[in-house]
Amino acid sequence: MARGDGQLTHEIDPLDRGPQDACGVFGVWAPGEEIAKLTYFGLYALQHRGQESAGIAASNGNQILVYRDMGLVSQVFHERDLELLQGHIAVGHTRYSTTGSPSFENAQPTLGPTPFGTVALAHNGNLTNFDELEQLADSRRDHANKVVAEATKKRSRTRAFRDSSNDTSLVTELFATEQGEDLTDAALKLLCEVDGAFSLVFMDENTLYAARDPQGVRPLSLGRLSNGWVVASETAALDIVGASHVRDVEPGELIAIDEDGLRSFRFAEAKPARCVFEYVYLARPDSVLDGQIVHGARTEMGRKLAQEFPVEADLVIATPESGTPAAVGYAEESGIPFGQGLMKNAYVGRTFIQPSQTLRELGIRLKLNPIRENIEGKRLVVVDDSIVRGNTQRALVRMLREAGAKEIHIRISSPPVKWPCYYGIDFATRAELIANGLSTEEICTSLGADSLGYISLDGMIEATKQERSQLCTACFSGEYPIPVNTTPADKGC
Repeated sequence: MARGDGQLTHEIDPLDRGPQDACGVFGVWAPGEEIAKLTYFGLYALQHRGQESAGIAASNGNQILVYRDMGLVSQVFHERDLELLQGHIAVGHTRYSTTGSPSFENAQPTLGPTPFGTVALAHNGNLTNFDELEQLADSRRDHANKVVAEATKKRSRTRAFRDSSNDTSLVTELFATEQGEDLTDAALKLLCEVDGAFSLVFMDENTLYAARDPQGVRPLSLGRLSNGWVVASETAALDIVGASHVRDVEPGELIAIDEDGLRSFRFAEAKPARCVFEYVYLARPDSVLDGQIVHGARTEMGRKLAQEFPVEADLVIATPESGTPAAVGYAEESGIPFGQGLMKNAYVGRTFIQPSQTLRELGIRLKLNPIRENIEGKRLVVVDDSIVRGNTQRALVRMLREAGAKEIHIRISSPPVKWPCYYGIDFATRAELIANGLSTEEICTSLGADSLGYISLDGMIEATKQERSQLCTACFSGEYPIPVNTTPADKGC
């Protein structure tokens, strides 16, 4: 709980309960609505963006309450939890860590005091100037502790506000010492100091805010309720709460929503470099990114893949579920029938119950099982969205061989992943990427497949119907639109 004067006094701890890829953010300003439930269902729609932890902060105009815990949205929140979160503004978050360890301390939204009240903040992305911002926070903290330091003759380095290791908590801490006439003014100044990918949804006691980095790397959409507003990582979350999609939050834009309506501010010039991997894998197929339905883009990738890498085969199957739209497109373009060759266990996700060594060795079988009668004796085209380390595809090929597949031709609806991401996707380091150092033929041999084909970079981009100059393709091309404080060979995200 945080009081209206901005003094952090208490935060709700999770109630006792049993066992319990990029992040998702959601925010709502809607007086008279059950904002906690709206946020809960919004996060449910964004569960695919992070399964590590979830949290909701709500304000009734006088105080902010935060409830967060490790686990899936359905595991973290119960009806009684949502009943505690009363008010007219809420922000929510579902997390997949890219900076900071997977722990309760790093769950979001974060909460902290500011000169203007309390701020609760949720973030999707990854900041590239973390060290620089940490030095700024240290200098401000040292200045604030100067009197104490002089009195004790000891320079204090106590982390006054931050007990976690992620970039979101660092931004929250910087809000505590940012100067300005109000939180809007302070945010405009602070956002100019922040580099990297960030789609932020935050609030004080009375106002909901949303901001997107100048490149617009991660998506962020604005929706309208009959009596309020919603912002969310994807339009699918707007749909589930009954909000109509108004527009995307523009790159370099800060919006503020309160009883006076919606106001828009620009803190930086827009230099679009939107993540193309959102179209390939991250976003839900039913979401709309920059006017393009993701499902349509993925189906078109499959069509282009069939044009670029045709093969004689009996059946096209997908690695479910992410490879399905591209597999359908491949089948339509090639004339090869599409069928179900793999059954996915819909209830296998992130779990706190670790498998035994015997089950761990079975690997992919925990999630996928072949349908032998559809596979045996068949020449298969197996369509997937990407290959990172190659472990999954290698195990999949072995499993299909054991089920009697005559030939296995792997087709990938994205180019080879050769570079790490610094903008919010937890890829491997460059040394771990199978396409870094191996040719396509060598990768094919390593996987045990009969052939392997990746869509071309041009083909993938054409399928998105976006301008190449406005997309980030760094993980495929090594061309980073935002400078990073390390070289791609040294560090992953």
